[in-house]
Amino acid sequence: MNPSHSSKDSSFQIGADGVDVDALMAGIRESVTRKMESGVYRDMRVALAEKSNLVNIKDDASFLKFYLECLRNAIFIDISDFEIQERRRFGSGLLVILKKGIWALLKFYTYRLWSQQNQVNGLLLTAIEGLDDKYRNRIRDLEARLAAVEGPRGKAEACPPPPSA
Repeated sequence: MNPSHSSKDSSFQIGADGVDVDALMAGIRESVTRKMESGVYRDMRVALAEKSNLVNIKDDASFLKFYLECLRNAIFIDISDFEIQERRRFGSGLLVILKKGIWALLKFYTYRLWSQQNQVNGLLLTAIEGLDDKYRNRIRDLEARLAAVEGPRGKAEACPPPPSA
């Protein structure tokens, strides 16, 4: 870790002597922009997530909230059918028929697994959001109690008794 490297949040730093973190981040941003423009990210959600990650990873206070929002938007697996295509020239018709036959056999099981996974994803996200809300409220209440104990001068005064459980 490089102690001379300044950061907005000094509680967590990654670095090494002789490494220019700002130059590395600029390179990553440039690479993401270039890939977005060249169409590497076909799905715009991927490109937006990459762009958002670079912006939001700096702000530790909103980090978990941001990722919970991303999870909420991407929680459910798309179980809709898609067109089966084959890019190879030789035998492509037979391969498509074979793939469609295999898909017809596996579709029932696949849909069951996808729907169960969607349920699990929803339950886990709800649990994580509940824990996040619980601990955010608990921290807010503790900070308010601490501010009350310190008083207007910022010095600790007589501590009030803790609330009974």
